[in-house]
Amino acid sequence: MMELQEGTPMFPPLDAVPDPHRACTQLGRILNSIGDKWTIMVIGVLSDGPVRFNELRRTIGGVSQRMLTLTLRDLERDGLLTRTVYPTIPPRVDYELTPLGRTLIEPLRALSEWAVTHQAELAQAQASYDQRPENIRAAGGS
Repeated sequence: MMELQEGTPMFPPLDAVPDPHRACTQLGRILNSIGDKWTIMVIGVLSDGPVRFNELRRTIGGVSQRMLTLTLRDLERDGLLTRTVYPTIPPRVDYELTPLGRTLIEPLRALSEWAVTHQAELAQAQASYDQRPENIRAAGGS
């Protein structure tokens, strides 16, 4: 994981990026693509190696066949996993992260660790925000 020293910017200065709006748009697209819980869970399970559909579904738990199928198709479309069909009876299908998909493991692990570490602080900040009088009124409260 990348460690930042105090005073070291996490991102390059905007004037050093040829098109900062495009860079943010690209980041937004990938976050939308990988940001739902099923996608994150699929990547987590596949980080250990190839897995068959039913094993993937059992390991994740709570995901419908349709939702898992859609998630896998989206990941395949983005080049993050491969689907290999073996000509057996019945057919065997394995799903595996591509080299590109494997590059997501560490950033997602770091983000997951951050979320777990800071969940109490986030919950407290949200509760404090929700209790402000102007936010209670805006939400339709008294």
